[in-house]
Amino acid sequence: MEWVVIVSVLVMTLLSLLRVNVIISVIIAAVAAGLMAGLNVIEAIEMLVNGMGEQANTALSYILLGAFAVAISYTGITTILVNYLIKILTGKKTMLLLAIAGVASLSQNAVPVHIAFIPILIPPLLKLFDKMRVDRRGVAVALTFGLKAPYILIPAGFGLIFHRTIYDGMVQSGATITMGEVAKSMIIPALGMVVGLFIAIFITYRKDKEPKSDVAGTAAFVNQDLEEVSFNIKHVLTIIAILGALVVQIITGNLILGALTGLLLMVLFFVVPFSKSDKIVADGVSMMSSIAFVMLVASGFANVIKETGAVDALVEASSGFLGDNKAIISFVLLVVGLVITMGIGSSFGTIPIVAALFVPICLAAGFSPLATAALIGTAGALGDAGSPASDSTLGPTSGLNADGKHNHIWDTCVPTFIHFNIPLFIFGWAASLFL
Repeated sequence: MEWVVIVSVLVMTLLSLLRVNVIISVIIAAVAAGLMAGLNVIEAIEMLVNGMGEQANTALSYILLGAFAVAISYTGITTILVNYLIKILTGKKTMLLLAIAGVASLSQNAVPVHIAFIPILIPPLLKLFDKMRVDRRGVAVALTFGLKAPYILIPAGFGLIFHRTIYDGMVQSGATITMGEVAKSMIIPALGMVVGLFIAIFITYRKDKEPKSDVAGTAAFVNQDLEEVSFNIKHVLTIIAILGALVVQIITGNLILGALTGLLLMVLFFVVPFSKSDKIVADGVSMMSSIAFVMLVASGFANVIKETGAVDALVEASSGFLGDNKAIISFVLLVVGLVITMGIGSSFGTIPIVAALFVPICLAAGFSPLATAALIGTAGALGDAGSPASDSTLGPTSGLNADGKHNHIWDTCVPTFIHFNIPLFIFGWAASLFL
């Protein structure tokens, strides 16, 4: 039974590497997991469908955040940002990638729209990337860094949810820890992601890369020239709406309410005409629906491997030969976390699973609360970068492939897996031994 998770994740990964559609790959992997666990095909599919509801909240959040991002774009404020980036960063490849990583980082804490900004901001920059011969794999790494590192490190916005999930999981499993200690525990693993980003920007993807030949794009505005937009009162009100969405999201811890607040404020401020609200929501749904559906199917896959007992069996089998060597224990636990998260595709969805399983092992082995939190947080974050079903990879691809020149697996998943999972593993492992 312990091989079910590993084999099913390998099936999903191999199919994705062979360019099979991500949704089809995840469904086949889920069915394979069910069959190996003794279910028939019908039972496996039903368990998959039943588990999809667990991510309904996340899917609705993404769709509303997509509508919020479209509304923000409608005001022209993103055009101001793009024009500014083009003006000051043309010819400065390294600075461009660092700026993209910085802008992406704001999406987790300061302006909590998560991946919804990417299909708005990135497609207008694609011509600039080709002109500067920027390697889009470097852009994908920069975007994924901004989608992950801030919530791993900073307990605000999405980071507050991530840290709270670690805290709740540990407390419910019998550990004693504070939210402040959770934040401290994630500093070293987050530094690993910074190292990975710098390696990608300054070494791996530093050289010029000739752009691919023209391919029919999926975004109509990719080849349009950006018009000049002057900063005005509508943009001030847009910023107020963004801040309102942030405040509500932090107070309530609910992304849906945050996004809905931002949308309502933009309509009440007449920044977005009421007559355009229906189209804006429809555009947001169109932009984010494919990603939301992948998350739903990934949740179904997670349900299959959890309900069949495959995850428990994997951890029990691993703990059976761990012994009392902390270095070996933390190494094996991180490998288990990597495999689970690669399959589920969500750091947030993995944390409750690994917390319930890791805490008893860590308590018995004498790990400190800080070291245990570092292990759980790192195990959850591992695999998110590089997973074909993760929003941290689906988001960058949604923007970079707007002109059909970017492959999800080879240009996003493989580069982000290499540059983030390896340093995250090393730094998370070190944190568990020294904290």
